[in-house]
Amino acid sequence: MNISKEQSLVNRLAKKDETAWKELFGAYSGKLTYVCSRYIIDREDVHDVLQNSFIKMFRSIDSFEYRGEGSLHAWTKRIVVNESLKHIKQNTESKNWADVDEIPDRAHEDEPNLEEVPKSAMMNMIRELPDGYRTVFNLFVFEGKSHKEIGSTLGIAENSSASQFHRARAMLVQKVKDYKMSKKAQYG
Repeated sequence: MNISKEQSLVNRLAKKDETAWKELFGAYSGKLTYVCSRYIIDREDVHDVLQNSFIKMFRSIDSFEYRGEGSLHAWTKRIVVNESLKHIKQNTESKNWADVDEIPDRAHEDEPNLEEVPKSAMMNMIRELPDGYRTVFNLFVFEGKSHKEIGSTLGIAENSSASQFHRARAMLVQKVKDYKMSKKAQYG
């Protein structure tokens, strides 16, 4: 029986092997920082959430069930998302979750080509969204959650989740258009 590198790491983590935990941190911290920073803006808060996430991983590694290649990464990512959501709930006023009429709902318009926008610029645009919009957008797009699941997770109505997603999407479409216009003006 051939044990994968990831499965070997999981076995060492379960034994609380210090070098295995350093290896996990080295291999995953960059990706997990990226995931966390999609939800949380402040750098110190991102650091705190990641620290809490790694503590949670350490404490709950015994309950982790290896299900094949990639399952360790999926598990660590799920912990970071959950810790990020917990942080947001504890530090965000509930009014930020209410439906806001800043952006009118628009009919389907031509969507800009996202391939023309660098990943870092797109990440910044997502980070600029209001807290509620950003959280719902991330859960729907990156985590594949339904609006029913998002509503349940965040303690908001399902239709409120859908509304916030559509408004976040409309804001991003406008931000992408503005970005492309500024690039066009800059380079003629």
